[in-house]
Amino acid sequence: MTPATKVTRTAAWGAEIVQFGDDLAEAAAHARDLARRDGLVFIHPYDDPDVIAGQGTEALEMLEDAPDLDAIIIPVGGGGLLAGCLIAAMTTRPGISVYGVEVQSYAPMAQKLAGRPVSVGGATIAEGIAVRDIGQVPFDLVRRRVSDVLVVPERAIEEAVGLLVEDGKTVAEGAGAAGIAAVLTYPERFRGKKVGVPFTGGNIDARILADVLPRNLLRDGRLLRLHFEIPDRPGVLADIATKIATHGGNILEVSHHQLHLATSAQAAQLKVMVEARDPAHATTIVGALEAAYVVRRV
Repeated sequence: MTPATKVTRTAAWGAEIVQFGDDLAEAAAHARDLARRDGLVFIHPYDDPDVIAGQGTEALEMLEDAPDLDAIIIPVGGGGLLAGCLIAAMTTRPGISVYGVEVQSYAPMAQKLAGRPVSVGGATIAEGIAVRDIGQVPFDLVRRRVSDVLVVPERAIEEAVGLLVEDGKTVAEGAGAAGIAAVLTYPERFRGKKVGVPFTGGNIDARILADVLPRNLLRDGRLLRLHFEIPDRPGVLADIATKIATHGGNILEVSHHQLHLATSAQAAQLKVMVEARDPAHATTIVGALEAAYVVRRV
């Protein structure tokens, strides 16, 4: 599904927006129908030699800024950007390694290169490269020259988006962060090498970004979801809050249930969301709580 921010920003340039179908393949078929009906020119976004040549200028700009790159990693949707960058990079700097990267739920290039049937589908925040059909022109260019097409899990895409925001102070959409996701997933492949990674888009909905960042914090151990079953007596909730505060934790959310959910009328269920500085700090907080209570970290 196209993010709302892409639709809004494209419309702001004066474009007429037509949304059709559930995926790129259905939208492309409808676009061709409109072109035939209204006498328009259909410009393919990736299976067109001129478009591919234009996309290849990205690699030229990267090599102008860093001519000693050992490798570049290019996100793969329909394959046009990879094909253009591959030709431009290898012509400019013979011997450079050029990699494509796809997300696990949409990896048609890797599947085709391996001679397997193409099978794609599923939710992904990398919707910019969630493409079912690889262009024939880019595929013919890529299959003879590419170093490899790497496939990364959805989690790596989310981690890359979060890493760019936190450490790089850069907002990238899922597809735009795919190159960083490849480095995170295959560190040994690129260790000790000078690698160029383009950020190919920053059109991520604020809601999606707001979901991705706390998910990464939970995985990193900097957000703690703690469940307690506590005795239902005065002062227990205050004691737990004091222990967390004493050890430097920041309570973000509290849910306290005395009725129905607890296993006993003399007990209560408590759910607490706590912010920690890092995983070691989180372990210290949980250890202090476990000394007095039964704590389940979820």
